[in-house]
Amino acid sequence: MIDWTEEELDSPRTAEHRRVLDQRMIREPIRYLKPRAPLTLTPDDPVEAAWRLMREHRVGCILVVEQERLVGILTERDLLLRIDGPQSDRPLRDVMTPEPETLSPDDPIVYALNKMSVGGFRHVPLVDTEQRPVGIVSVKHVVDYIVDFFPNEVLTVPPSPEQRHTWHGRDGG
Repeated sequence: MIDWTEEELDSPRTAEHRRVLDQRMIREPIRYLKPRAPLTLTPDDPVEAAWRLMREHRVGCILVVEQERLVGILTERDLLLRIDGPQSDRPLRDVMTPEPETLSPDDPIVYALNKMSVGGFRHVPLVDTEQRPVGIVSVKHVVDYIVDFFPNEVLTVPPSPEQRHTWHGRDGG
């Protein structure tokens, strides 16, 4: 496995030093996706607290922990399908998805892709060997990782497909 330095992961790619998206790259550890730290609540916390926390931090899920161990996940989908509104005082244990599938930050990216594709998950909790949450990886992390391989091709497209033949890029600075 290739070990990329922090500087290589953060630096812009030049034509001579561009990584290639191939089988090796999806076998790199999930930590290369730069997963975010998890936001956590307890099973007894009310749904309203989770809704407020998710909205404040602009995230799509909250991890539910008990005695520092992951016991569930509450996602936007759970909020939409299992409750009548965000002002619910119901405890998270009533609406969370219990015992979610998890990965380690050192597991290969391909496992996150598998869980997201096969399981239909948009978020996968990352845990340590003691099942304590250490991060959360989302579809956005995977997309950003892929875009990093094609920055010019992806970030310079016209605002809409209809403009692809007449687009001349951004003017000015």
